[in-house]
Amino acid sequence: MYFGETEANEPEKRVTGVGGFFFKSEDPSKLKDWYKKHLGLNTDDYGCTFWWMDDKGNKASTQWSPFAADTKYFEPSQKQFMQNFRVHNLDGLLVKLKEEGVALVGEPEAYDYGKFAWILDPEGNKIELWEPVDKAFL
Repeated sequence: MYFGETEANEPEKRVTGVGGFFFKSEDPSKLKDWYKKHLGLNTDDYGCTFWWMDDKGNKASTQWSPFAADTKYFEPSQKQFMQNFRVHNLDGLLVKLKEEGVALVGEPEAYDYGKFAWILDPEGNKIELWEPVDKAFL
């Protein structure tokens, strides 16, 4: 099956969920401690991972992470946040996005927990696209 082809006339899968919410913070450690104490988030060095089940009954995750205020990770966006979306087929989606004239940022990267690529929306917000391998975290 190629990208865009669907079973039983299902809509084309692009984004399948929120992969994470990343934002700048003056003091990420202090902020993570506050969220742990007052809201009960199970924070670690990266923030907090929320676990849930996808539509096929597989474990899936969404990451909440404060970054240092001077992080360069969100560039070229100058915004205080970056969205991360879970996607079904990153390679195929990138082909479609290029065809549609969407601005890509940098080169895709692959790790044992998934593949990543970055795009900009029309307002200059950087969006991270993630084809996850959730079982890498289990």
